[in-house]
Amino acid sequence: MTPIRRLWIAQTVSVLGDFLAVFAVQVAVVFRMHGSARDMAGVFVAALIPGVVLGPVAGVFGDRWDPRRTMIASDLGRSVLILLLMRAASLPQIYAISFAVSCFSSFFAPAQAITIPLLVPRAGLLAANARMQQSMQMARMVSPALAAAAVASFGERICYGADSASFFLSAGMLATLRYTRPVRLAPARYVLHELRAGANFLLTDSKFTFAALALTAGTFAAGCFSALASVYVRDVLHRGPAVLGLIGSLIAFGTAAGAAAVTGSKWRGCDPRRLIGGGMAGVGAAILLIATVPAEIAALAGSAGMGLSVAVVMLAANVLLQGEAPPELRGRLSGALASLTSLAQLAAMLLAGGLAARLGIRGVFLLSAALLFATGAGAFLVGGAVRAERNRSLLRRSKCAAGNQSGPGDS
Repeated sequence: MTPIRRLWIAQTVSVLGDFLAVFAVQVAVVFRMHGSARDMAGVFVAALIPGVVLGPVAGVFGDRWDPRRTMIASDLGRSVLILLLMRAASLPQIYAISFAVSCFSSFFAPAQAITIPLLVPRAGLLAANARMQQSMQMARMVSPALAAAAVASFGERICYGADSASFFLSAGMLATLRYTRPVRLAPARYVLHELRAGANFLLTDSKFTFAALALTAGTFAAGCFSALASVYVRDVLHRGPAVLGLIGSLIAFGTAAGAAAVTGSKWRGCDPRRLIGGGMAGVGAAILLIATVPAEIAALAGSAGMGLSVAVVMLAANVLLQGEAPPELRGRLSGALASLTSLAQLAAMLLAGGLAARLGIRGVFLLSAALLFATGAGAFLVGGAVRAERNRSLLRRSKCAAGNQSGPGDS
């Protein structure tokens, strides 16, 4: 079994366990504790905050440490913390455990971003990331039914046990990986310096600056849709939980299909910024359809289209990070991007309700679509400007070369 396949299996198992645990937490908060929607939102906020705060710092240490050991330590830490949910009897306890689990997760993502390019040649990055994206979405599609059956038969604690076991299994698979990467030892006082170095690169390299802005804007727009989807189904479509569940399943199905669609050879060599821009425009078109045609069929079609376009965006961003980022900065860039997207998710969760009160749900969807279209257009404008500058530079070099070859005696 190839190393990348072992990493893929480890991720698939742990992601499935995560979805089971999230379902169990929802059951515990909403049904056992009779919590409100605000209480459930508190769980998600507690899980997002570490990504915002710790993401850049985790990226610094991801660049310093052995990524394999970092991922194993993250998995083992989470496997123990998840078991504490079995004893959680109050909302503050669930908030605290969710926060702690997310702290460990913040260190896993940069280490994984560093590991994949060490196991896969650059030409295979798109296919490798696509397989991982597909497995995550397949887990998302099957986990609700599995979790519901498990909770009905054994109670919510069985899901926590399964998630803990999935992390142990993932750590075992990761322990079999073998690759070489020098561990960079540096005093702790240089953390701020390394943070600034990563931030400077992110702000001065046009490709990564655009990717960061695009992912942040896209995450905020998609987050607004996710936060308001249930209310849209209830108040605009006048449908029930079945339609809401179908929307979630179709988004996951579309994402898996999109990951499969972009693995062909015709996509190799495409400018990742153009793929990100096209994907953003696709998500915008899907949300626009849902906003302008308040019908169930439009909502379902738009959800599938949204998932397909999201896959393009995420795969292009991963290929850009893993294939074009300087190896010594991959951890910091991954951590910074994770921090920005977590911040965008948090902002969407906190602001979507207020925006809906002012603009209406469909108004927020229209605003989200406009933001996504603007981001997509920016990708093509920036890409065109960069190509024009590159062509001018090549032309200047060719003229200089021609002048040097002619020499003074040829005039």
